[in-house]
Amino acid sequence: MVDLAGGHVVVTGGTGALGRAVVAALRAANAVCHLPNLVAAELDDFPYAGDPGVHIVRGVDVADEAAVTGFYRDLPPLWASIHLAGGFAMAPIGDTSAADFIAQFRMNALSCFLCSAAAVRAFRARPGAGPGGAKGGRIVNVSARPALEPRLGAGMIGYTASKSAVAVLTQALAQELTDEEIWVNAVAPSVLDTAANRQAMPQADHSRWVAPADLAQIIVFLASPENRVTRGAVIPVYGGA
Repeated sequence: MVDLAGGHVVVTGGTGALGRAVVAALRAANAVCHLPNLVAAELDDFPYAGDPGVHIVRGVDVADEAAVTGFYRDLPPLWASIHLAGGFAMAPIGDTSAADFIAQFRMNALSCFLCSAAAVRAFRARPGAGPGGAKGGRIVNVSARPALEPRLGAGMIGYTASKSAVAVLTQALAQELTDEEIWVNAVAPSVLDTAANRQAMPQADHSRWVAPADLAQIIVFLASPENRVTRGAVIPVYGGA
């Protein structure tokens, strides 16, 4: 069983649908969670708002360099950083403006870059070992199935390109940080079984989708000291889709 033994872990997007499942899995693994939040409405029914092991910092835009730098600078010694924050847009190229394209990169790729860079600085500044005496640190990003199978990205060019950038960033950064034992990985899910997706696609076979709780287990393992060897992976998480 994964045990993070009080290790401090950032979860961007931690108040969203997948984020709640990841926070639940991290708390079950004895981690202390630090959540930057920008969308205040997500906190209205957030089940961990009163949990002393979950620390929420409001008004943090993870695509803003100064905001990210300040958030990570004020954290306790950090073990892992999990980057779930992002956005989705679907439109044919003729209906996609430059601003639309840039917005997808800002939400998905730029946020991932800024938080990864800040996490690396935090790992390097940590005065001692992580949970269980482990060295280095862990970064887990979220790409998407079209990043691995680009033809599935037809009709969502901005999203596909930005999530492909997340996959490439993950692989390159993993190689760069190898000697420091900072393992960087990503997951690439198909459709998540969330209330929003069910509402958007009511006729779909929801049984083939990926349950957030199942994806959360993979993410938490990758972020844990028990992951001793996996780095630079972009792991397909497709369920039956």
